[in-house]
Amino acid sequence: MWALPCPLHPDFLLLTPLNLLLSLVLVLWHHPQWSRATYIVLISSLVVGYCAELFGVQTGLLFGDYYYEQVLGPKLWDTPPMIGVNWILLTYSAGVLVNHLAPKWHWVAKAAIAAAAMVLLDVVIEPVAVQYHFWQWAGGHPPMQNYIGWFAIAFPLQLLFMKTQGFILNKVAIALFILQWAFFLSLFLA
Repeated sequence: MWALPCPLHPDFLLLTPLNLLLSLVLVLWHHPQWSRATYIVLISSLVVGYCAELFGVQTGLLFGDYYYEQVLGPKLWDTPPMIGVNWILLTYSAGVLVNHLAPKWHWVAKAAIAAAAMVLLDVVIEPVAVQYHFWQWAGGHPPMQNYIGWFAIAFPLQLLFMKTQGFILNKVAIALFILQWAFFLSLFLA
């Protein structure tokens, strides 16, 4: 169903964990106002994101039946810890983007929009990730349960982000979120 051409060199794919780490460092380097709450948001995104993926892989109950391949690096209990880094990046970047676009909105509304933005990005990422062996789905493609599960995890993380960081602006994070959209959309449409 989602047979994409392979314009990416396999060695480029092996750099994915390094890319995620460097992106995180670059984004956080430009974080304007560090506080205890910032650390809580970042650590919560890492731990909740990783544990959700771990639970999902082990049970199939949260996102559906899937498994990780090797692109995201070493795995712990069949789940690469690097996926937690991805949850930090997506939570932070989507939250900052919504802060920029809707600065005066209520923090709960902003959280819902940011969580929806994360899910919509996942819709574009999924076929590319399957094609490039980031992960695989038992049925060949993600079930609707995946997107519901994504929102169920993203929304509480965004509530925490917006309650404590709902004023934060970071142009690098916004650029990263937009570039992720452009990158995966271009591969999806290729």
